[in-house]
Amino acid sequence: MKILYLTKYTRLAGSSRMRSYQYFPYLEEAGMQVTVKPFFDNAYLKDFYAGKKNISAVVKSYVKRLGVFFSVFSYDRVVIEKEIFPFLPAWAEWMLKRLGIQYIVDYDDAIFHNYDQSSNPIIKKFLANKIAKVMRFSGTVVAGNQYLADYATRSGAKNIEIIPTVIDLKRYPVKNSDSDLELPPNVILSGVEGRAGERSASENNQKFVVGWIGTKTTFEKHLLPCKDWIKALQIQDPNIRFHIVGITEDMDLGKNVQYIRWTEETEVAEILKMDIGLMPLQDSKWEKGKCAYKLIQYAACGIPGVSSDVGMNREVTVPGETGILASADAEWIQAIKTLKYDTELRHQMGRNARKKIEERYCIQQTSTKWKEILNH
Repeated sequence: MKILYLTKYTRLAGSSRMRSYQYFPYLEEAGMQVTVKPFFDNAYLKDFYAGKKNISAVVKSYVKRLGVFFSVFSYDRVVIEKEIFPFLPAWAEWMLKRLGIQYIVDYDDAIFHNYDQSSNPIIKKFLANKIAKVMRFSGTVVAGNQYLADYATRSGAKNIEIIPTVIDLKRYPVKNSDSDLELPPNVILSGVEGRAGERSASENNQKFVVGWIGTKTTFEKHLLPCKDWIKALQIQDPNIRFHIVGITEDMDLGKNVQYIRWTEETEVAEILKMDIGLMPLQDSKWEKGKCAYKLIQYAACGIPGVSSDVGMNREVTVPGETGILASADAEWIQAIKTLKYDTELRHQMGRNARKKIEERYCIQQTSTKWKEILNH
C-alpha cells in the first residue's frame, strides 16, 4: 500500500513529528510504503522559531504543495495533517471528495479557531467554517482529543477516531528506576543527573530542578505569564532551579534559571534532569484543543507534572496520583513545594504517571489503530 502524507511541517516541528513522522517506521514494518510531503520546510521553521518572517518561503510552500496535490492519484491512501492549503478555502479538499478520494485528516490542535476566532474580519467571514468543511469532506477524521472530536461531529464528519498524541516508549527511560533501560543511539544522555537508576538531584543535596520544554511562541503565551510566582518561589527557596528547554536567551525569570537549547537528540536527556515538569496553559478555546504533550513527555520519564486545570491536562493528570493541577499562583508554589519535600509522593506519582503512559499514551498502543484506519 502506497500512502501519501501531506504534513504541515518537517519533523523539526513537534506536532508533525509526533502525529506523523514517528509512525512511519511502524507503518513501513507493516509493509506500507510512506511518502511524506511537508508544506513548510526546515528553513521556514528555523526562521519562524527565530521570530523572522520569510514571505518568499511561504509563497514557495504554496507552489510546491500545488504540484504535490496533482500527484495524489499515485497513492492508495492520502493523509492530511490539518489542511492542504492554510488560510485558503477548502477547495482542494472538496476536489478530492468530488474525485472519490476518501482522504484521512488528522488534528492535534483546534486550528479551526485560527479562523472562527480570528481578529481579521475577512478571514473570519470567509474561512470561519473552513475546517468544518475539510472534516465533512474527509473519509475519516483522526482527532487528538474529545474537544476536537466533538467539533468533527458537529461538522458532519462521517467517521471519527480519537488517537491521542503519544510518545515512543523506546526513547524514554524512567528516572529513578532500578531497571537498566537501553536507549537508542539518537538519545544523548551525557551530563544527565537523573538517568535511570540514579537518585534525584534533591536527594543528593543538589538543586531541585523544575522544568519546562517548548518553543518561544508557547513560552511567551503560557510560561511567561507565570513570571511573578516563578520569581517568588526562587526567593522562598533558593535551592529550586528552573530549566527552560527551547529558549536560549535570558527571559528575566530570575537568577536560578537555566535556558537550554532544544534538539530532538537531547530533549529526553534534558527532561531526565527535571524533578518536576510544568505545563501552564491559558484558559481559552484554543487550549481546549491541546493534547497535553509536555505532560505526556514528563510522565514517560516517570516525572510528575504540575499543570493548569485546562483541557486535556485534566485527562492526562489524575490529581494526587500522577500529578497536580493548579490555577492560582499560590497553588503552583504549593504544588512544587509539596513535591519537593515529599520525595516518596513525588516518586509514586512518577511511577503512576509512567504506567498511564504505557497503557494509553504511547505509540506501542496507538500504532495498531493507525494501521487499521489505513487498511480500512
